[in-house]
Amino acid sequence: MADHHSSHNDYVHGEMDINQHRHSFELFVSLTKWCSYLLAVVLTFVILLTCVPGAGFFGALIPAVVVAVIGWLMLKKKPDAH
Repeated sequence: MADHHSSHNDYVHGEMDINQHRHSFELFVSLTKWCSYLLAVVLTFVILLTCVPGAGFFGALIPAVVVAVIGWLMLKKKPDAH
């Protein structure tokens, strides 16, 4: 049977340092956000370039740049409210 003893290695709710976990989660969220943004810009360019007849290179590049600028403005880190 399991012992029910307490040592300093046992988990105690509210007393563990979670800074590394928090930073790892923030990194994961940030990478997911920016990779999704990059994928949206690339897909916009490729889809317009290959699927819209007569659009051409610049007809696909201009909307992709617009999506890139709007996405960057929306996703950039905002200053803290404090």
